[in-house]
Amino acid sequence: MINFKASAAIGLIVGILAVLVHATGLFLPLDAVMQLLLGIQPFMSAGGAPLVLALVMGFAVAWMAVDIHGAWKKIGIATATSGLLFTGSLVLSLYGRFFSPFVSIFTVLGSLALALAWGKTVAGARKQILERLFGQRLSRSAFHRVVESSVPAAFPGCVVRASVLVVSVQNHAELMELLSPEDYTSITNLFLKTASDYLVDSGGYLDECNGECIRVVFGAPLSDELHAIHACRAALDLAVRLNELNKECDARWQRRLDVRMGLDSGDIIAAAFGGGRLGSFSVAGPAVDFARRLCASCSTYGTRILIGPDTYNPAAETIEVRPIEIFKAASQRRRIEIYEILTPKNGLSPERERSRDHFWTGVLHYRERQWDKAVEEFTKARISGIHDEALDFYLRRIEQARRKQEESHRDSAPLIFQIV
Repeated sequence: MINFKASAAIGLIVGILAVLVHATGLFLPLDAVMQLLLGIQPFMSAGGAPLVLALVMGFAVAWMAVDIHGAWKKIGIATATSGLLFTGSLVLSLYGRFFSPFVSIFTVLGSLALALAWGKTVAGARKQILERLFGQRLSRSAFHRVVESSVPAAFPGCVVRASVLVVSVQNHAELMELLSPEDYTSITNLFLKTASDYLVDSGGYLDECNGECIRVVFGAPLSDELHAIHACRAALDLAVRLNELNKECDARWQRRLDVRMGLDSGDIIAAAFGGGRLGSFSVAGPAVDFARRLCASCSTYGTRILIGPDTYNPAAETIEVRPIEIFKAASQRRRIEIYEILTPKNGLSPERERSRDHFWTGVLHYRERQWDKAVEEFTKARISGIHDEALDFYLRRIEQARRKQEESHRDSAPLIFQIV
């Protein structure tokens, strides 16, 4: 809208000047000289058509010059347009018609001059600054909303409520050992492109994308009250797409990607970080660190997507989860529970819903150190033919706790001496 208003204003100003120039006959001497050189009689002039074309060209060039970045690109377009107008006049002269190009060229050059001046202002340079800051990290629709928003292009820093999703391939070492460098790069780039394209199209901001992981932010730079819900849904949909991607990887390289995700929400600082050589919009804060920690913890618990309570609470009505662990956050004094996202709300089959409920009960018994009851519930949670890493993790934990308890009892047993 900002660029549209600027283009309309420039086109209007140049149009008024063109009407005044046409009314005063400023270019009539040039028209007469050109008619004389081309051998065309003055009475065969095209009348008011040059003025109509001049008005149209003024608005068109104003729009292109305001929207396009780079002064030389703008000058190139204006020069080419002026050349076409002049050449078109020469072509019409071959048919005995004279069409004055001078008023139209005047509007083209006038629109170019005003557009270049507009580009030097803060509002005029806004889109160019944001393009350099965001690049392809936002969807085009989201980028245009940022351009039209009132957020300062410098992004000096502010606290926003957002969700951070970290997606990482956990079997890097295995892939590097089994694949050639070229194949490792190809399979990694295939994952990065598939995941980043989908998450950006889903409304996320691609904060980080490298050989190690992808980090996407929902709720910044554009505020979104439903950021946690949108982030959870994007993570679940991405998991489905990665399942299909693994089929392709299996067919091409006979290898699969072990992709895990961590998602957390909270207050973070959103700003333009970096220096003159390298800089971009990014975020920082406890939620960023905790999302990374959750992603890394997925391998420990055998889960696909882990979320914290600040994500679970606002998204609870839209997802199906099961409890995994109680964490002690490094930056907080309170203990917090983390969850594994299973499906969207009401997406579980009756069998999987029954399994989830038994698993949940088993976790509660485990926390109360009721090992037998916990094992019984976890056994009921088992679905035949489906490998459940989180369930196996808890069964191993119980076995370790039992052994530790037995050793403790054995060490504390009283010594009996036999007197002979």
